[in-house]
Amino acid sequence: MNRASGFYVVSTTLGESVNAFVPYALPPKNPALVASEFYELNRQAEIALARLAGVSSMVPSVDWLLYSAIRKEALLTSQIEGTQATLTDLFNVEAGFNVSNVEDVEEVTNYLSAFRWVQNQLRDPNGLPISVRLLCGAHRLLLDGVRGAGKQPGELRRSQNWIGGTRPGNAVFVPPPPEHFSELLSNLEQFIHDSEFDLPAIVKVALIHAQFETIHPYLDGNGRIGRLLIAALFEHWGLLPEPIMYLSGYLKQHQSEYYRRLSAIRTEGDWQSWVNFFLEGVASAAQDAESNIISVASLVDTDRKRLMQSSKSGVNSYRLFEMLPMMPKFTIESVRRLLDTSVPTATSAINELEALGIVKESTGLKKNRRYSYQAYIDLLSN
Repeated sequence: MNRASGFYVVSTTLGESVNAFVPYALPPKNPALVASEFYELNRQAEIALARLAGVSSMVPSVDWLLYSAIRKEALLTSQIEGTQATLTDLFNVEAGFNVSNVEDVEEVTNYLSAFRWVQNQLRDPNGLPISVRLLCGAHRLLLDGVRGAGKQPGELRRSQNWIGGTRPGNAVFVPPPPEHFSELLSNLEQFIHDSEFDLPAIVKVALIHAQFETIHPYLDGNGRIGRLLIAALFEHWGLLPEPIMYLSGYLKQHQSEYYRRLSAIRTEGDWQSWVNFFLEGVASAAQDAESNIISVASLVDTDRKRLMQSSKSGVNSYRLFEMLPMMPKFTIESVRRLLDTSVPTATSAINELEALGIVKESTGLKKNRRYSYQAYIDLLSN
């Protein structure tokens, strides 16, 4: 059987003629997906998502689940592209501390900005739907002021690009030329919003992500925008009530297979293996997120009980403790501002938590001291 997911056109770039790949519109037709081959994997993924949603509803504060989950996704999706920032770096910057790898952390915080903007658009009755305009808006925020700032932020590329290799002629993959974008992206939007395609929602997300990565419509940031699109589609189709799963962790852990499965779609028309891989990833990521939520909730609950059982604890130490999951690194001054109190009162609240071993001081200095909810940070960093 001739398996094909697209066709080649000759494109010229940097003085070389190359064969650029143009994908066919979704859904796959040659061959079509076989539902029986992904049915059980899709069922397991749906069950894992339902369990995750159930566990998240039992946690006292969804806000601190979101705080950590969105940051982990931002960090991991950036690490796939080579960014070296860590969760500790991100928390340090948010606390106002200096870090050595500022550019890496800025890329992560830009992703956070893009993610929040997309989520706000989708939740606003007058906001943009999932569309090329939405993705271009996110792309503009993603590349704002960082290393890709010269790569046409917020704009579809106007020139031929390539992936891998030292030049177009030895590239691993050459995406479609820009003149094909109008039809390709219009078809992608139609597939997202047309209800005639009788496929499970998670399977559709898998197809859309792969198609977007094949089109590769930007000069830079395609991987991160493509993975942000996954989160947007999960929101759009109500697969999770909140973005508390970080699929990029699975994709990073299986990065070689991730790229290999995408490549096999283009070279062999093998959509089925990609869909199966994606479904396995969703199930695994949902289970990891569920396990992490249980571990973090258990830690917070245990520490809260210790605090409540301490005869030396006052109302301000309780108030500070409840802020820690969304402020895992802090100073006396930041606590003073948040509690709207005096320096001695803020210091006393911190000292009460430090005496119980809940927070730790990291500088050993008398002034400009820095504190962290280290056990919580360690759990999130696993």
